Amino acid sequence: MQYRIPKEVSEISKRLKEDGYEAYLVGGCVRDLIIGLEPKDWDITTSATPEQIQTVFPDSFYENDYGTVGIKSGSEDSRLAIVEVTPYRVESGYSDKRRPDTVRFGTSLLEDLARRDFTVNAIALDVSQGQLVDPYGGQKDIKDKLIRAVGNASDRFDEDALRMLRAVRLVAELGFGIDGDTAAAISKNSKHLGRISKERIRDEFVRILNSRRPMDALVLANQLGILAFIVPDLVRGIGVEQNQAHSYDVFEHNLRTMQHAADKEWSFDIRLAGLYHDIAKPETRRWSEEKNDWTFHGHDVVGSRVTRKALDNFHFSRETGEKVVKLVRWHMFFSDPEQITLSAVRRMIKNVGEENIWDLLNLRICDRIGTGRPKEQPFRFRKYKAMVDQALRDPISVAMLKTDGARIMQKFHVNPGPVIGYTLHALLEEVLDDSAKNTEKYLDKRTEELLKLPENELKKLGEAGKERREAAEDEEIQRIMEKHHVC
Repeated sequence: MQYRIPKEVSEISKRLKEDGYEAYLVGGCVRDLIIGLEPKDWDITTSATPEQIQTVFPDSFYENDYGTVGIKSGSEDSRLAIVEVTPYRVESGYSDKRRPDTVRFGTSLLEDLARRDFTVNAIALDVSQGQLVDPYGGQKDIKDKLIRAVGNASDRFDEDALRMLRAVRLVAELGFGIDGDTAAAISKNSKHLGRISKERIRDEFVRILNSRRPMDALVLANQLGILAFIVPDLVRGIGVEQNQAHSYDVFEHNLRTMQHAADKEWSFDIRLAGLYHDIAKPETRRWSEEKNDWTFHGHDVVGSRVTRKALDNFHFSRETGEKVVKLVRWHMFFSDPEQITLSAVRRMIKNVGEENIWDLLNLRICDRIGTGRPKEQPFRFRKYKAMVDQALRDPISVAMLKTDGARIMQKFHVNPGPVIGYTLHALLEEVLDDSAKNTEKYLDKRTEELLKLPENELKKLGEAGKERREAAEDEEIQRIMEKHHVC
């Protein structure tokens, strides 16, 4: 099989071999090439030591304990600007369940492949020959869509506990299943994830949520006993029955809300907010004799606090944390346009921020689907979106003009009075017909002409301009209504 490999990668491999060293592509990039995906990064492994690699590539850097050398390829593609080359190595002793206590360089390719996590990542490719080295049956597992540990699964997870979460992430990204023995080993060793830093867990969690199948991955994580180390607050919703408006318990509802955001290919922030939006329902649930149903008063407020604490614990950026907390806090906004005013919509926009309002509305769409309702946007919701559009836009008024009453009074020595309003509306009518006229130079010239007219004639022009403004305003609102299909 022919593989499409960038010339920068091929050239680095070629130079290593010309200097007498072995060189192979290895890991996720080989897996993706076999599947038919475009690799996100490229990793080369070699028989050369870090010092020997740097001799071949003087313009390189070496800053870690694992022998990885960064080689500057000169490519304008950010994915290829730095290509990582790592010596064959054997690792031993993993006292912290994450990093090897000792690393030895210069071993064989087969020894190097033996230390890798899963068979699908333990395949090497000789670029010059186009030949694969696959001692653990990774190609078959790719064909069977199966994640299987290299060698003894418990040994692999005992070495590096993060591999258990990585297995779940690969399920989300590739749509694969997990081999039975590997799954059993994850369940057995799940407690070791408690020793992994929050930042490393967060990085895998982010990749899961950004995948196409985050719900499948988190359901699997729960079945394997590791979800409590990723999103412990989510686990509390398992089996918590909701009111009659919902078809699912709190746990599944949060997952389905998040998954719909993934199905729509919406941003990570919406996906994360979808997962956390009803996170506080278990502690706010109360039985109402009056309604003969469950209530969850204040779950949005409590949920925003739970979300903030969780995201701070994960060390998410302040920007991400602030936005997601706002989305969770305000996701219960009242959206019946028959009972709210435009000023109420403006207050909501102020609460969540103009930059977040459309994400809040998209979160509401996901929330609806997460309840089991088949329709994303009923008429009432579309009408509310139209009201948001109205509230966000600048109204058509004399404020649009590149002049104002103060300027007219100062420049033309006019006293305050109705003449100012007549003049401004007359100018506005001309600008609505031709926006190119909205310059200080033209408006000053035209103002001087208008002020020379008799007041009754200027009044007629001003009233005509006011009518034209009202008509233009009506046309703009009609356009917004048509855009949101609420005509």
